[in-house]
Amino acid sequence: MTTDRTSLPRTELAGLLADAAQSVSGILTAEYSTAASRSYLHPVLGALSAGPQVVCELNDQLEELVEPATPAGLFTLASFAAALGWLTESLAELTTSVDQICTRAGIPTEPRAPGVATPGAEPDGEFDFAFSALELAAIRTAAEAAGLPPGDYVEVLSESLLAASRITDACMEISSGLLEDAAYVLDEATDHVWLGDGPNDLPTLVRSLLARMEAAE
Repeated sequence: MTTDRTSLPRTELAGLLADAAQSVSGILTAEYSTAASRSYLHPVLGALSAGPQVVCELNDQLEELVEPATPAGLFTLASFAAALGWLTESLAELTTSVDQICTRAGIPTEPRAPGVATPGAEPDGEFDFAFSALELAAIRTAAEAAGLPPGDYVEVLSESLLAASRITDACMEISSGLLEDAAYVLDEATDHVWLGDGPNDLPTLVRSLLARMEAAE
């Protein structure tokens, strides 16, 4: 028997938004076993592996809300759609970043031409960055396991950390927006939640996306 989710009460709609928020934030704690030869990808592999499943879950829930029967349902639908679009875009950017990192690291590995200078390191093997002796030893060990010159290893690891930071920011903002929308739907004194003409009547994520679009113009 299929449940009619288009006419769910506000408490259940808010629960769907809260569950979606938890799923999105869970992307950031996902673990993925990383081989020593690819340790520079460790910061991003958890999100890269868990993200698509969360997108599928949100998409399935969105499809069940495509014909909301109440204003609260319409509000929930708009919040879900914004979250799904934002997360999909962020994961696409993450995938592109990982592809670039892999290309930079030479995956699949190719023999390095003799005499080619190592990007990220000086010709004498010194780093452009300041590291302690302990950090240098750890970098050289990890770089050796990855089959990369230490300078290259530092560069691809830095790119991986930057990509991880971007997906973290996106997931945190999406999750926070979903929770705010869940609280709004749940705290309304009546079922007369509605989308008006003012910006404050829109779901949090929709307003955030509109602000980003305006900032990009």
